[in-house]
Amino acid sequence: MKALKYVFFLLLIIIIGLTIYIAVQPNSYEVTKTRTIKAPATVIYDHVIDFKNWESWPVWSTEDTDIQITYPEKTKGIDASYSWKSSTGTGTVNTIETTPNSSINQHILYSEFPKSDIDWSFTPNADGSTDVSWTFSSKNLPFKFKAFSILSGSMEERFGINFDQSLERLEREVLADMKKYSIEIDGVTQYSGGFYIYTTMSCKISQLETEIQKLLQKLSSYATQNNIKMAGAPFVKYHNWDDANNAVMFSFCIPTTDRVITTENDLLTGQIMPFKAVKATLHGDYSNLKEAWRKTMAYLPNNGLILAEEGPMLETYPTDPRNTPNPADLVTHLYIAIQE
Repeated sequence: MKALKYVFFLLLIIIIGLTIYIAVQPNSYEVTKTRTIKAPATVIYDHVIDFKNWESWPVWSTEDTDIQITYPEKTKGIDASYSWKSSTGTGTVNTIETTPNSSINQHILYSEFPKSDIDWSFTPNADGSTDVSWTFSSKNLPFKFKAFSILSGSMEERFGINFDQSLERLEREVLADMKKYSIEIDGVTQYSGGFYIYTTMSCKISQLETEIQKLLQKLSSYATQNNIKMAGAPFVKYHNWDDANNAVMFSFCIPTTDRVITTENDLLTGQIMPFKAVKATLHGDYSNLKEAWRKTMAYLPNNGLILAEEGPMLETYPTDPRNTPNPADLVTHLYIAIQE
């Protein structure tokens, strides 16, 4: 009987000690994971802020085949949310506060876990990449949760690897979205023509995009400083394309409402007369322009059309790349002059 009392008191002491040990554990937790993604902060922010994109990259949304996701009317921005039910429990995430392209603050409720905060930060780097930090945290943890954490491991131990994997999947998805493009042959149209200011140069084909960006900045600044009203989207007029020697000669042009007398030696005034053309549209990065030109050229003989040998071949840019961080949102129109 005496031995049983000793065992009882020993168990009591262990229970009291364990209770005290659990009670003095931190009342909060915080897990932060950071990944550098080679994409502009704006593009990543736009992807994360819309819960309809969360089906494909968070681990809890992709690895549970029984998951059922529910969307309310609003899925993007402040007060947006989404919920899910699966074999492991139910959860809801709500967006509470945002700073566009910089940070997102959210709340998450998951099964029996206490409410947690989710904080996103998007920090641009000089090389065009972005440091994406994703933090889960909670305060005033109940005794039951602290006891569960001691038995099953810390939040970092249990979920840290899932957060890392989710960020990796987010990166893959963002980069894949940035590469999306489409080419549409719009068919035969009439190009209206008009006056324009331009400068002509030659460069390597591999340098073309960079040189066009420089000339866009130069001519746009000139037009603004001299109160020249633009009459449409900037465009490139090609004079010669030499794949064998990696060389191209082109004019970068800005359409104007009237004939302009320029004050710079390398800036001239030109005029394009109206012409019949085959038009095509590229939605996506400029790196796909070679394919767009190839498909547009192939459209001519396939549809009984004849290239006008001395006619213009134009590339117009209705979207400004300086204000379009996601290359998938760029739009380019191609015009190839054809015989009447």
